[in-house]
Amino acid sequence: MANMIMASSKALITASSFPTASTTKPRKAALFDFNLTLPAIMAEFLLLMFALDKIYFTPLGKFMDERDAAIKEKLNSVKDTSGEVKQLEEQAAAIMKAARAEISAALNQMKKETTFEVEQKLAEGRKKVEAELAEALANLEKQKEETIKSLDSQIAALSDEIVKKVLPI
Repeated sequence: MANMIMASSKALITASSFPTASTTKPRKAALFDFNLTLPAIMAEFLLLMFALDKIYFTPLGKFMDERDAAIKEKLNSVKDTSGEVKQLEEQAAAIMKAARAEISAALNQMKKETTFEVEQKLAEGRKKVEAELAEALANLEKQKEETIKSLDSQIAALSDEIVKKVLPI
């Protein structure tokens, strides 16, 4: 259609710009010569403008509007998603904080239990060592008394022997 319009406009331009062979007398040039050329060019321009508007610019404008709407929709969804991301980050931070607090509490509880168990074992060990020490001291005291008794009897026997050897009676 555009080719046909261009061909007809070229034909009109060539037909109107060259003088025909039938006119022999040159006309006087006028600054504004309003003949059929001006309305034909105007009609051609308006027809071309209308055709381009319907064939090219309207679909292009529609495509650009649809693309603009799609881009705006994607931007809005991204903005909405960024809000969700922030909310999820806050939830993750809260979960991490709760988990850290829970782990800290569990560690403190474990430390208390371990400390209590260690103290119990130390107390049992002390009691056992003290009991063994008391038993060992009692055995030593008993051995000391036995040794003293045996020494007393030996001293008495030795002193009798010494007296017999020194004083022969």
